Amino acid sequence: MIETILKKYVNHGIEHLYDDDPTLYGLLDEEYQRQANVLTMVAASSVVDPSVLICESMVPVNVTAEGYPGARFHAGCRVIDKIEQLAIDRAKAAFKAQFANVQSHSATTANQVVMCSLLKPGETLLGMELDSGGHLTHGSKASVSGQYFNAIGYGLDENEHVDYDQVYQLAREHKPKLIICGTTAYPGILDFKRFRKIADEVGAYLLADITHIAGLVIAGLHPNPIDHVHFTTTCTHKQIYGPRGGLIMMGKDYDSPAPDGKRKLFEVVQRGVFPFFQGAPNLNSIAAKARALEMVLKPEFKERMQRIKADAKTLAECFIEKGYHVITGGSENHLVVIDVLSKGITGLVAEKALEDCNIVVNKNRIPGDQKSAFVTSGIRIGTNSLALKGMAAEDMPMCADLVHKVLSNIKPIDDRTYEMDAAIKASILSEVAEICQRFPIPCYPHPNESVETFDRVYEKSMRAVASS
Repeated sequence: MIETILKKYVNHGIEHLYDDDPTLYGLLDEEYQRQANVLTMVAASSVVDPSVLICESMVPVNVTAEGYPGARFHAGCRVIDKIEQLAIDRAKAAFKAQFANVQSHSATTANQVVMCSLLKPGETLLGMELDSGGHLTHGSKASVSGQYFNAIGYGLDENEHVDYDQVYQLAREHKPKLIICGTTAYPGILDFKRFRKIADEVGAYLLADITHIAGLVIAGLHPNPIDHVHFTTTCTHKQIYGPRGGLIMMGKDYDSPAPDGKRKLFEVVQRGVFPFFQGAPNLNSIAAKARALEMVLKPEFKERMQRIKADAKTLAECFIEKGYHVITGGSENHLVVIDVLSKGITGLVAEKALEDCNIVVNKNRIPGDQKSAFVTSGIRIGTNSLALKGMAAEDMPMCADLVHKVLSNIKPIDDRTYEMDAAIKASILSEVAEICQRFPIPCYPHPNESVETFDRVYEKSMRAVASS
């Protein structure tokens, strides 16, 4: 095992936290235990590799570095510049981009940077409606995007797929300055070429938010928007399995003229992130992004993405077989969105009941939803974490059976509360515990393991990765 100054630094930090702040240490340990003992089936996150986690705790946090590599407003950034440039180069390689900004604190910030750099308050943007699978930052009235701009929403057709004819008609009618093609709860594939054709006809800029499909794009399992759109944004904590943060990237249009005619589009993005929207970047997060972006180019990453897609497809089919209405009729990415209200259960009740059985999903609005965003009529399931644990398509019927067992054995009292037989709940909890023991989080010691056992398993997994 390695023995370096950095390793001693990390160990000392953990020991000092344990000794000096046992309350906080205990809560962190409690959360670790929770993650290890639940079946995580959420779409909005994943599990990061320990080497990514460690970057978040490293010494760059001690540096202030407003600006960009080679053009900082503070001294002491010689090494920091190398770290950020490494992240930039790896982002460009992963997405085949001509430009990348790695400083955005989140995909939400990245989207807001693009919007506020292109549009003046009151100008028009066109994005997917929240109920149809769009994100808050795509024009929702609850967001800055829907309050500062004239946000027009497009939806789905009768088959619950993107209604491109509606997109075209709305674009011709409202002449948006920006069109957003991106989703947060849409299980289908996006046609970026078709969006670009519409944008060009009405003179709009085009933004692709690929937060939920970034890994599939990198692996070539979903079309890459980079040269079809003006701007591509993503977070780094879902399918990139990195830290919480964002990226803004551009392809062949990176040096096209900006709206003011004085600058190029990539310069607008640079100034939009700093100094317009953010101050000093989170350098630890940038280091962690660099590490995660190195890992996505390895063969095992593509294999994981293939599992993600196969898992979601099978999971959707399992729920359809059990009589559930699955939005879009299946899944072409990592998402499965299910109408549970048709079974007499709200999304909130389903979420609570599943969590009480150590199965984590999230409540989600569905097309035509009449329930509030705090209650909803559906749930959203994702396969990022299942695939990371090595769970394959043949394991998905087991997961669907567990979810169905919970939902079919609860008695809703109202939109927010339910009752469930204690014996049935205990049985499900036992099944979940067995699955979590059989499919642990890779490189994370299970709480039931001894330190010595974990060391052997970890070393074996590292040798397997190295040999691949």
